[in-house]
Amino acid sequence: MVEGNTQHTEWIRGALERYESPLLRYACRLTGNLEQARDVVQDSFVRLCRADRSKVEDHLAAWLFTVCRRRALEHFRKEGRMTALTEERMAAQQSREPDPAATAERSDDIRGLPKLLAVLPERQQEVVRLKFQNEFSYKQISEIMGLSVSNVGYLIHTAIHTLRKRAQEQHA
Repeated sequence: MVEGNTQHTEWIRGALERYESPLLRYACRLTGNLEQARDVVQDSFVRLCRADRSKVEDHLAAWLFTVCRRRALEHFRKEGRMTALTEERMAAQQSREPDPAATAERSDDIRGLPKLLAVLPERQQEVVRLKFQNEFSYKQISEIMGLSVSNVGYLIHTAIHTLRKRAQEQHA
């Protein structure tokens, strides 16, 4: 039994090391508040500790993001409102990973991307970030957001089309 507990603890520790930062960024975007995001992510990992490993191990990332999203939505229902994360708040938050905004600013072509994303409806922004920032498949995104795979594909296609059009307008 001790061996099983040690393996489970190591599995949880590995999941925490791998997914804590991406989940925190995701939760920050959903909640608009770093402290609330930390609570949501912490609760997601508490639920992972209680989960049956054999039922979540094959799709751990999608499972964690799904739980995180649901916890954030529950928070919104309790709060009765949703606050957007401003770029100033995002810049003020610390991360153990390189700052994506600083990396993006190095290229003139990418500099306007956050502003371009802001023109998209929230659902399109979320699928684009899950796809391109977190590298989830359409199937994983559909599981996280509770949408069909074809709806995810449509949202991403529409978002990319809109982003291309806006980028061309800016360069014209």
